[in-house]
Amino acid sequence: PSRCGLSLRLRTGRNTILQDNFTTRIFLVNKMAVIKTGKVVIVLAGRHAGKKAVVVKTFDDGNSEKRFSHCLIAGLARNPRKITKAMSKKKVEKRSKTLKPFVKYINVRHVFPTRYVVDMDLKKAVDEADLVDAERRVDVKKNLKKILLDRYLNQKEVTSEKKAQGSNYFFQKLRF
Repeated sequence: PSRCGLSLRLRTGRNTILQDNFTTRIFLVNKMAVIKTGKVVIVLAGRHAGKKAVVVKTFDDGNSEKRFSHCLIAGLARNPRKITKAMSKKKVEKRSKTLKPFVKYINVRHVFPTRYVVDMDLKKAVDEADLVDAERRVDVKKNLKKILLDRYLNQKEVTSEKKAQGSNYFFQKLRF
């Protein structure tokens, strides 16, 4: 007898249940496994759509305010301008200061994880308690800009080659 190809797929939270005429299989699917601290992501929705960001902290099951899996990201609203080898140090620093950071909570479904990882320690700079107040949020962005600018100007000092690639990718403008 030939096997009927009828199948049913149900998604319940993290589990995907595949059911056909003969058997039922349960597959555990964890969407948050890919998105971890330090991962470079591309924002897909909202004001910063198409911009690159780094995951600062993840919330797998959400919290009391946001009952969905989300993450805190810090990214580049405006990238540094292009520099060449012929430019002087003074000009390189001036063109690098155009860098503008952003910090926000975002749904996991609205970010696209890349293969790159950055080893910047942003947890100290981005404190969750400071993001509630608008004035303290400005201070967080200023500190974040200092950290990002320092990393951008000193990219050659990164120890790991993989982390150096991630840092290089993060600061390049996304071309699409």
